[in-house]
Parts: sequence; C-alpha cells; structure tokens
Amino acid sequence: MPVRIAEVEALGEESPYIEKFRKFFETHYKKEIEELIENYPEIRSLHVDFAKLEKFDYTLADELLENPDMLIEAAQQALKHFAIATLDTKEPSLHVRFFNLPEDRKILLREISAGNLNKLICVEGVVKQITDVLPKLKVATWRCNRCGAIYKIPQSGQTLIEPVVCECRHKDFSLVEEQSEFIDYQKMQIQEPLEVLKGSEQPTTLDVYVSDDLVNKALPGDTIVLVGILRLAPTKRAKPVFGRYLECIYLEQTQREFEEITITPEEEKKIKELAKDPDIYNKLINSIAPNIYGHEDVKEAIVLQLFGGVKKTLPTQQIRGNIHILLVGDPGVAKSQILMSANAIAPKSIYVGGKTTTGVGLTATAVKDEFGEGSWTLKAGALVLASGGIAMVDELDKMPAEERVALHEAMEQGTVSVAKAGIITRFKTDTSILAAANPKFSRFELYEPLVEQIDLPPTLISRFDLFFLIRDVLDKTLDTEIANFILRTHQAGEKISQAQTQGKRLSKKEDEAIKRFIQPAIEPDLLRKYISYARQHVFPVLSKEAMETLSEFYVKLREKGKEEGSYTATHRQLEGLVRLSEASARVRLSNVVEKQDAERAIRLLKRSLKDVVTDPETGKIDIDLILTGQTHTQIENMRRVLAIIKEKSKGAEPVAVDEIVGEASQFGLTRDKVEELLNKLEKKGEIYRPRHGFVKPTQKE
Repeated sequence: MPVRIAEVEALGEESPYIEKFRKFFETHYKKEIEELIENYPEIRSLHVDFAKLEKFDYTLADELLENPDMLIEAAQQALKHFAIATLDTKEPSLHVRFFNLPEDRKILLREISAGNLNKLICVEGVVKQITDVLPKLKVATWRCNRCGAIYKIPQSGQTLIEPVVCECRHKDFSLVEEQSEFIDYQKMQIQEPLEVLKGSEQPTTLDVYVSDDLVNKALPGDTIVLVGILRLAPTKRAKPVFGRYLECIYLEQTQREFEEITITPEEEKKIKELAKDPDIYNKLINSIAPNIYGHEDVKEAIVLQLFGGVKKTLPTQQIRGNIHILLVGDPGVAKSQILMSANAIAPKSIYVGGKTTTGVGLTATAVKDEFGEGSWTLKAGALVLASGGIAMVDELDKMPAEERVALHEAMEQGTVSVAKAGIITRFKTDTSILAAANPKFSRFELYEPLVEQIDLPPTLISRFDLFFLIRDVLDKTLDTEIANFILRTHQAGEKISQAQTQGKRLSKKEDEAIKRFIQPAIEPDLLRKYISYARQHVFPVLSKEAMETLSEFYVKLREKGKEEGSYTATHRQLEGLVRLSEASARVRLSNVVEKQDAERAIRLLKRSLKDVVTDPETGKIDIDLILTGQTHTQIENMRRVLAIIKEKSKGAEPVAVDEIVGEASQFGLTRDKVEELLNKLEKKGEIYRPRHGFVKPTQKE
C-alpha cells in the first residue's frame, strides 16, 4: 500500500539556528541533557533559563521571543541530535521548555493584546477550571476510502488538518486511529489573581492548552506561572472577531500569593517606620471602617486576622495559621460595612453573600460543558480562589444548612475534598474567613444562649477563633455619640461632593478637618502593602515569656472550669491564642512573639468568651455552648430528667409529666424548664409521648 508523508514546513538540518542551539546546549546544558537521556521517558523535557540563552547569544534570544515556533522547533532538533545516538527510539518525544523570560514579556492577563499574537509571553494566574487528560492527535494517519492510499499529517494548533485531495482525485478520507500518534492533552482556564484587582474589577480569564508531560501539574485554585505562545482560537462561524488561547510550553506552580503586589524601596522604608510606631495598633484599628463608630475590639481582631498567624508544616500534618472570626449582631449595627471595609484593605480577598452563595460556589463544582470537550471539569469556588487571603461571608445564617457543610473541612484542615462526577481530588483552601450573621429572631434575647439564637450548627461555630456579639444597645449617651458621628460623616461627604460638583475649593483648615475625621489613619494602598510585606517576610517564633503567659492563662481557665463543673476551654482556644499572638508580632514586623502579643491575644479571647460562651443561667464560662449547642448545666439537667423518667417507668410504663415535675423540683427545676428539657429529649429520640401528659423512654436495641 503506498504511503505518502504530507509535506509540511520544517527546519532542515542546514538551519543555522539548530547549530547555534547545539553549541549552546554543549556549553551550558551538557550535564542536564545526560540526566534527561538517562531517565527518558520518565523525564522528557529540558528546562532552559532564558537569561542564560540571552547571555550566550542575545540575537538568538530575541529571535526566540519574536518567532517562537521556528526556534523552539530548532532547539528540539538540536536536543534530539544529542539524544538519538543514545536512545533506542528513532523519534524521541523531547521538549525544550524556556522559563525566566525578561520583564517586558511578563504580561498581566488584562494587558494581553493583538500585538502579542504568535509571540512568546509569560503570564501568571489562578487555575479556575480544568479538564480531564484527553488524547490529542500528534500525527494523524488518513486512509483514502476509494483507493486506500495512506497519508500521515503532523497536527498543530486546535484545528484538525486533513488531506485536501487524494491522488485519485477523491476527498473521502477516514482516520486510522491505530496507526496515528497521540499525546496527552489538557485544557485549563486561568484568571487574574485576586490581589491584582482594584475596586469592582472583574478578573480577566484566559484558556490554556498543555500537553504531554505538563498535564496534571496543577489543580483548580493553584497559582501558576506559564510561558507559552499566544494563538488565535478557531471560530465556529466566519466572523472577524476571534478568541485567544495560550499554547503552554512551561508551567510552574507558585505559592507566593502576595508576590504580585509591588513594594518600592521608599514604601518598604515607610512600612518599617510604621512598624516602629508605638501607636501602630491604634492607627491600624482606626484604618478599619473609619466611618463606623466604635467596635474597637472587633476592628482590632480583624487587624490581626489580616496579618494572620504562621502556617506550620509538620512531618505528618499541617497546622493552619488562618484566623477565623464570626460577627453576630442585631440589624443595622454595620456588620456588612465592616466586612466591606476589610475586603477593600485585604491584599487578597473575596466577598460573598449567604443568600446568593451555594456550597459548591464556595468550594468547587463539577460541570459538563463545551470547555471540557464534552467531559466533566472541575471549577474552583470562592474559598479555593481566595486561598492565601480572606473570604468575607456575609449573612452566613441565610445560607442553606446543607450548603454550609462545605465550610467545615475548609476552615479546619485548609482543604476541600471533592468527589463529583467520578472526579475525586482535594483542593487547597488556605483561606481565613470573616463571617457575619443575624440572630434567628432578628434581635438578641439577653438571657438565651448564643447557639440557640443563630441558625448555625455548633460544629461550625466552634471552628471560629473569635466570636463577637454586636448588640444594638438603647443608651442615651451612646446614641448621642453615634448620631453625632454619623451626621458629621454625612456632612463631610456632602462638603466634598459639593466642592467637586460646583468646582469650589475647600479652605485648608476645612479640608484638614474633614480628612482628619473621615480618612483612615493609614492610606489603604500603603496598608495593603504593609500587610503583604508582613505576610511575606515575617514568621515570628514564640518566646519563652509568651509561652509561659499563654500556658498560665490556659491552665487557669481549665482549672476554673474544673472547680465550677464545666469546660471553659479546649485545645482549639489555645491554638487560636497562638495564631493571634503571631499576628500581633507580625504587626510590629517582629520575628519574636513577645509577652505583650500573648496578652493582646488573651484580652481578645476573654472578650469573645465573655460574649459568647457565658451560661445565662449560672454566669459561668461554658465552652460546651459552642461545642454541643448546650451548656454543661443543661446537659446535666437533661440527664437528671431522663434518669427520673427511666426510674418511674421501670422500662415499660408511661410516666405522667406532673410526676416528673414534682421529682425535678428538688433540683430547682420549674415546670417550664422541665417542659423545655422534655422537648429536647424528644428531639434527641431519648423519649416519646404515647399520649397527652405522659412520656415514655425509647427502647434502645
């Protein structure tokens, strides 16, 4: 059967570029090539530093940037020259992958233009969506259905290349799969890192195609650096506007979440001066939602959350450094405004609302669409995309209970395990969560436990390091101060708007007064860079004094609980104290956690415990409130009532409620309290009501 190899443009052996690359490899990469040949086919790529090539021959390097197709082919031909003599195979699948491109070729996704088409560029982004590994044609073998002639055609790009016409003048061809060559292929979509976005900008996305040994090198949520050739995407219909994609030749994961934030030497000097300011903590507190009156403790906690604790990687586990904060408050106390302000300051953040967010929107989802070539693909959610930063979740209580379950693993382990549509994997969600919620019945009842007033499960609440109750207190003095503050804020805004629309200029004195009143103590842009700098460069270690202070407080708290017959703290509170202390040290750019940092963390935790886990019946701190949803006193009373029922029933007879009330009175329980406890026992399945006014214990198998 005649076989005809389709003629395609290729570099001949006489190409001067091949010889230049041979000399370059001989000079700089001889050892790496020997290792590649020795480990082939497990290793099939030679990674070449562009800076070395530029130093060796800058004209060759410049030509590579402008005509990457031709020169990458020349480089691979030169590499095969070294490999063919040693390897058994005649046509080894070898790649030359260039990295470390010059700064002018490192382009932001939103700055990619038509001038970059068919050029070698470098981009960075977060993987948003990715397909399964699919087979892609490398060399297609076609058979003429009339005469049987065989044509082998190398494939490139995203459009299938078929023979135009057979020598027998027919155009009827079929693909001979068993004689064709395939390579692994994967398609992904990346988007701009959240930290480079300003205001309400929408992140720009770009489709990326990777092949052969670059597949399965990234997961949704990963931040990656890509070097590749920008191509035009084929269109389904003839039209003048084309899509675009990046044909990737080099892929590298990066964990440098804040690397994109450029800090000049002058700004670094300002940051270090700020860190030495003895009033730095107050300045930072006054920079969070300066238009909101009060809430200093809440703002201080958010400052520490923005700076974050230190993530520890141990041989068998990882300990999170993220600080999680929950705000529960009456309507109109500016919870959402505080979240929005923190979102505007954080170097990397994402804001979502509980009413409009699903569990898969927070974590990850599997979708079947054209992007995945008809197969299932994984799409990263908010917590995955915000990994390394903060997620603001407003109206957490409005999120459906079945959707909130997704938060449990993400908050404690910093990962999201996904098993959807036959795809089983795990994503990184190294994300701090700042959440806000309302009480179940709109406003707080002062003498009811927190857990009974918000529609959140205790297992979720217990994962927050700090909890703050923000009450709308009726107090004339406080109301006057708040009213004056709000009115002065509006007046300042009105003066600025009036001056801008009427072209007037405020007097220097008036301008300074307005700025002093409504402007944050530290400019948002500088504060963002301050936080980024601290998280990149400062990793404080606990001092002996700090460890003693934290240990003494924790042990005393536990001992107090032992005396009062309740649990006042668990190891989660101790780990939370460590994270808060580390964040406090980062504010000062200190590599040592000092006693003052431990004391600041203890003060905030005390404020949190006082608000949230104080038993309204006894006035004692009881951590069971957030661990089980019930106080230690309630649990003991339930056990007493259940014991009375079992004793009176003798395992078979119904017991009158009046009789139970009489017996329980010796423990100080009123009829209303007994009825409440009976309802809880019934919900738990411990008892049931055979008829009105009687209860009976459930028979356990």
